[in-house]
Amino acid sequence: MQNSSPPPGAVVIGMDPHKRSVTIEVMNAGEQVLDGGRFDTDSDGFTRMLTHVASYPDRVWAIEGCAGIGRHVAARLVAAGETVVDVPAKLSYRVRLLTAGNGRKTDDTDAHSIALIGVRVTGLRPVVSNEQIELLRVLVDRRRMLGEEHTRKISQVHRLLLELIPGGAKIYLSARQARTLLSPVRPKDPAGKARKQLAMELITDLEKVYTRTKQADKDLLAALAETGTHLTELHGIGPTGAAMLLVEVEDITRFPDHNHFASWTGTAPIDASSGDTVRHRLSRGGNRQINRVLHTMATVQLRNPTQGRAYYDRKKADGKSSMEAMRCLKRRLSDIVYRTMLTDLTQPATTGPGGQPGDDSDSSATGSQPTTGSSDKPLPGPATTHPTRPLPAAS
Repeated sequence: MQNSSPPPGAVVIGMDPHKRSVTIEVMNAGEQVLDGGRFDTDSDGFTRMLTHVASYPDRVWAIEGCAGIGRHVAARLVAAGETVVDVPAKLSYRVRLLTAGNGRKTDDTDAHSIALIGVRVTGLRPVVSNEQIELLRVLVDRRRMLGEEHTRKISQVHRLLLELIPGGAKIYLSARQARTLLSPVRPKDPAGKARKQLAMELITDLEKVYTRTKQADKDLLAALAETGTHLTELHGIGPTGAAMLLVEVEDITRFPDHNHFASWTGTAPIDASSGDTVRHRLSRGGNRQINRVLHTMATVQLRNPTQGRAYYDRKKADGKSSMEAMRCLKRRLSDIVYRTMLTDLTQPATTGPGGQPGDDSDSSATGSQPTTGSSDKPLPGPATTHPTRPLPAAS
């Protein structure tokens, strides 16, 4: 963690954001508290907040959780021409623990801790507007919600079918199959009739979910094509996984190297050696959504005769357990994803027939399977972040 001071005359405005209100604290380079207050997040409250800090023209907003609860207010500030940096929640917690005593948590102490981080810490990620990423974020959320809705409704259908049909239905059931199963069912009691009616309503809802899901997938593919990414060419990464990577990573250059990226994805193993026994245990940190994408990628490669499968088998032959070999594979796949995203950013995208991203000899997806090498890398030191750059549009 590096220490630095804002330019002379500049101030940092630390913000503890909530859905309906924010608490701010204005701090100068000497860590002197100049001002503060609590403001609503509606239009009037937002305007009052900007008016309140207008006497500090050279200002930087440090906001906790710009990828989460602070996103809504951070986006409005960026749209208003303000300079905003993201303060990780874990970092503000550590500072609050040291400055407030036993980590006492109030909105005021949170804002104070966040302001201190803005003054002291360099390398905080600037928040910038990126329309491509925002579009993908909305589409990924839409696809995720549709998947959750499908799971919820199909579970309800299964429960009703078990009560209407002896033995119920098979695990993998489509709406059409469920409707076919229910057609000959003729309950005689009122409760049975109500169950069938409810089941038919749920099946109709499922059919609507299918239609919406197809459209969501179509929109997601179109948005991905505009980015020119080659992530979907990697074995085991589909459109949703690729979009999630682009949304969560935002700017691949904020990671100095593949080791820092692996630490962020939670695939960098932690040294747990003792005596002559050399072991590395699972890292439970990092971005769990991206870790899941990499886990799915590894699972798909293991089910097919890929180089990933061969790499996994070599690790097991070296004496590693199945879980350890899986961790090694995920670590190697993390490197491949990192190289692919870095290449997408630095090289113009190539398109194939129909304007879709295509493979060529320079594509980072070429040779995208794991290669032999040590994956037992320790966790790297803290990364210095850089301003986010928009993804290149497909030519």
